[in-house]
Amino acid sequence: MMAAENTDSADNAGVAQSLARITANIGQVMSGQSDSIRKLLAAFLAGGHVLLEDNPGTGKTTLAKALARSIGAEFRRVQFTPDLLPADIVGVSVFNPRDQSFVFHPGPVFTKILLADEINRASPRTQSALLEAMAEGQVSVEGKTHALGDLFFVIATQNPVEFRGTYPLPEAQMDRFAMRLSLGYVSLEAEVAILSAQEARHPLEGIGACASLDDVIALKAAVRAVRVSAELKRYAVELVRATRVAPQVQLGAGPRASLALVSVAQALALTDGDAFVRPEHVREIAVPVLAHRLVLLPEAKFSGITSAALVEDILKSVPVPA
Repeated sequence: MMAAENTDSADNAGVAQSLARITANIGQVMSGQSDSIRKLLAAFLAGGHVLLEDNPGTGKTTLAKALARSIGAEFRRVQFTPDLLPADIVGVSVFNPRDQSFVFHPGPVFTKILLADEINRASPRTQSALLEAMAEGQVSVEGKTHALGDLFFVIATQNPVEFRGTYPLPEAQMDRFAMRLSLGYVSLEAEVAILSAQEARHPLEGIGACASLDDVIALKAAVRAVRVSAELKRYAVELVRATRVAPQVQLGAGPRASLALVSVAQALALTDGDAFVRPEHVREIAVPVLAHRLVLLPEAKFSGITSAALVEDILKSVPVPA
């Protein structure tokens, strides 16, 4: 048993080194954002999708491009606008008069990493075009199903301040995001470093792939192999269930939140070179995994309560397993 544990630790240490290379590569263009990079990679390797909710100019698009370049993955960006149609995302069948048949032309969703920029500016009908893709890794067009591949990853962005001409994402779609992140503004020193780094050219032009797609597939398999004790699983479920009975909540987190909490915690454990999940991993990502899934009662919102603060209170109230 001891030999097996030593082998696991050695394997995970090697995986952690691979993740460290990817993190450092992205960090070359995302100064002062090490925590956001860590969480984004964890969601990616856990098979989830990420909603970046932040002000303009904080580096959301740059982060998505840096991830794609670091692993040599195909990247596409879709600017969501009110006149965008579902076919503009998933694709459309065009009649070929020569063959007297319809030929399917894939849309931008057929990629490895998709940036859905300002997703809340498109109509609900267009937003829903991503639901099947995010939930099942496939799209259905005219009765035919098209697979998107194991590495399909959506990074969606939205501005939390500007609400004119926007359509709030429905609860069902918010639940499809494993995590909601906010990059925030970096420190004064980091912002000065950004100015210096972009004097001659954009740092994105200077980075290349430091891992292959096969490496990423191996990393995703390693995430699933990270052990989670029965006590940690119960702890994760208790946190999620606590959101359903909180008096300020109209709609709490569902079982999909429990799955995301555990899988992302496994990815964080792997990043740290651990063979098993610790309570600290679950607590670290509880707010970004759970908060965006909660619908607060109107009176709770008016009193200034936020979903993030509510999850923080739950973390304090639910006993941590020894």
